[in-house]
Amino acid sequence: MKNSKNQTAAPAAKGSHSLGARIYRYKGFYLMFLPVFVFAVVFCYLPMLGVRYAFTNYNGIKEPAFIAFDNFTRMFNMPGFWSAFFNTLQISVIKLLLTTFFAVVVALFLNEIINIHFKKIVQTVIYLPHFLSWVVTASLFSLILAPTGQGLVNSFLVSIGVIDSSEMIYFLGSSKWWRATYYIINVWKETGWQTVIFMATLAGLNTELYEAASIDGAGRWAKMRYITFPALANTILTVLILNLAKVMNLFESAFVLQNDAVLDVANVLETYIYYQTFNSGAIPNYGYTIAVGLFKSLVGCVLVLVCNRWSKKVRDGRGIV
Repeated sequence: MKNSKNQTAAPAAKGSHSLGARIYRYKGFYLMFLPVFVFAVVFCYLPMLGVRYAFTNYNGIKEPAFIAFDNFTRMFNMPGFWSAFFNTLQISVIKLLLTTFFAVVVALFLNEIINIHFKKIVQTVIYLPHFLSWVVTASLFSLILAPTGQGLVNSFLVSIGVIDSSEMIYFLGSSKWWRATYYIINVWKETGWQTVIFMATLAGLNTELYEAASIDGAGRWAKMRYITFPALANTILTVLILNLAKVMNLFESAFVLQNDAVLDVANVLETYIYYQTFNSGAIPNYGYTIAVGLFKSLVGCVLVLVCNRWSKKVRDGRGIV
């Protein structure tokens, strides 16, 4: 009797751990997850079915005609494509290095501020540009950098005698100055927000290390060099690795700051796709632009895998995917 009772109890216990029972038990969590799941399926996975058009000649009017890899052959033979590809890599990587460098420097100096109220004010001021849209940012800097008497930068350069009033610089319309201007604007906008990660790392440092260093006679710069910066080293590498996987996703910041005069240095892959689709002056070939987008995604996938492998080496076996 005792054995038979145990035998009937075992299947019941097993059934209570079934998938259906767990879903019912945690139905509240699944209901909260459902909108996110639907959003991911509709906007992330269903559009992937359109990849098939990369192998067709499709203009949205006639039925797609299968042409195998002709779009990719055309893409690799287009000089404008390779220019946009290398512009994307160069602009993204340099922007990543500059913003990370300045974020680390700002975080180090913020960490040295003793007055907590002044520190919070400074943090708030440098965080605010991140919350401006790129459209507002582009409009703001178009006014500041305007090649007229109303442009703040050009007016200042004229007043100190660096340039003549008849030779004002069009920073956002000159191939010589556009990239430097773009990097400065990105540093201004994004540096403050990136300091959040580094400030969180610094907040977790053991204060006893600084006390011990003070007893040994270490000054403020010595503490930064031998305690603060080494503690940030792993976080810096992690941030670089995680962001390196996204270097191909560059559109909004480049799009709102570029114009026809600087496309040779400012056109990136995503803006190239946009112009080929909407500004080509002819009936667009969606198959070709989808092929460019697919190639961009494949390069991004390779970068993610490389960064994941690098992350495992740097972060003791922990990858990013």
